[in-house]
Amino acid sequence: MNRTFGSFLWQLSVALYLVANGVLGVNKGGDFAIIYRTLFGRGDITTFLAILTGIIALVAGIALVLDLLQIKLSFLDLFIFIVFIVWAVYIVVECLYWLKDGKFSSDFWHVLQMFAVHLMVLGSLLTASKKLSR
Repeated sequence: MNRTFGSFLWQLSVALYLVANGVLGVNKGGDFAIIYRTLFGRGDITTFLAILTGIIALVAGIALVLDLLQIKLSFLDLFIFIVFIVWAVYIVVECLYWLKDGKFSSDFWHVLQMFAVHLMVLGSLLTASKKLSR
């Protein structure tokens, strides 16, 4: 697949974003843990969800890097498609967080910024997945 330098940088930046969030999530920190703690309180389910989301983000970032390097793995397209769905669900969860926390109207620009980042992640996954881009 021919890529422009801009699309390469875009996908690389999203891959790095996912890897960083994944590492933080696996370590029970970062945005994932904060959002889950606010929605579900402290406890095992919160820890489990933060770690699970962290693993998914970490592997998704690695999958995007593999796609950038044009390493062909048979399951890569299917995995990226699944992560696309999971990330769309995560956007809904984060919107619930913003609504519950009361920040949706008081911190509108931050919410808009986070929503834009999520759309960039979805767009990069869409670009990387041959199944979704057809």
